[in-house]
Amino acid sequence: MKFGIITHAVHKIKDGQFYAYEPYVREMNLWAKYVDEIIIVAPVSIDEVENIEIAYQHANIKMIEIPNFDITSINNFFRSLWIMPKVCWQIYRVMKQSSHIHLRCPGNVGLLGCLMQIFFPLKPKTAKYAGNWDPESKQPVTYKFQKWLLGNTLLTKKMKVLVYGDWPNQSKNIIPFFTASYHQHEITMIEEKDLNNQIKLIFVGGLTVGKQPLLSVKATHQLIKKGYDVCLNIYGDGVMRTEIENYISSHQLENQIVLHGNVNKEVVKAAFQTSHFLIFISKSEGWPKVVAEAMFWECLPISSKVSCIPYMLGHNTRGKVVDSSVEKVVSAIEEYLLNHDLYKLQITNAKTWSRMYTLEKFDREIEKILND
Repeated sequence: MKFGIITHAVHKIKDGQFYAYEPYVREMNLWAKYVDEIIIVAPVSIDEVENIEIAYQHANIKMIEIPNFDITSINNFFRSLWIMPKVCWQIYRVMKQSSHIHLRCPGNVGLLGCLMQIFFPLKPKTAKYAGNWDPESKQPVTYKFQKWLLGNTLLTKKMKVLVYGDWPNQSKNIIPFFTASYHQHEITMIEEKDLNNQIKLIFVGGLTVGKQPLLSVKATHQLIKKGYDVCLNIYGDGVMRTEIENYISSHQLENQIVLHGNVNKEVVKAAFQTSHFLIFISKSEGWPKVVAEAMFWECLPISSKVSCIPYMLGHNTRGKVVDSSVEKVVSAIEEYLLNHDLYKLQITNAKTWSRMYTLEKFDREIEKILND
């Protein structure tokens, strides 16, 4: 099988190997196990390979380089008009060569791929929509157009669209899917988490406006002021780090809130295993893997109502979905601190659900999709 990947993910080349963002490549290596040849259409950077990037594991890969451009707004669209015909032609040529077409959406390259795949109605295709599929969410018009086109079975034929969450009133080619982080052999017993001792909170993610890490910090501060013995460990880095450091310093919270920066996944895994609650009030997500990972290790999520999070949390039976406010986060945590049986029930529910989605199951589902 000749597998054509159309993606906006920026790639790098080092010692004859192709590198890109680790979670994306880790998934693509699972797809690669079942194909003979890979052709990638993607932007290529000459920058140094970073720690968060890994290499594809396949012996037969060809890279078709395209410019890195942006068409997620009207202004950027018009600025990019002059290069899009060439990009479309390159995508068309790769699709013509491929025996299976794979689109990565949403994104600028994915949008052009959605358009070009119309010319290949007889070829088997998949699209991984890694963003928010919620039909009611506010999104850029280009994202909405991609979703409409992917779900339009008159224009999009022989396509399986893999989306996060199970949404009503979808076309027959829309398939609820998931992402996995852990192997079956990694499953271990977790020492019972006692709510009578210090309560350990955790935030994992970029320190960006969209992830709202300061909200987690302020919720922790409010719990401390209420007399609870809590601490917050923050894993991740970003533009808001200085603002968070200043808040911690100005309120003398150095002993209760710790910024760990970017760390490897084993450190985060160990932190989940000893933490009671994840506070993750993000504004936008696809499949929020930190939520699923926390559940895997009996760390109960307090999260926002975006994308498929309500579905993941079993509509408040495997954690709590709250509005984006300090008061709502504090209230949710207090509810569990006052009802230990409810906490134990829900961390068991969360663990049972999350541990169904191992990398082995993910691998089997990909093989099934490619061979169906």
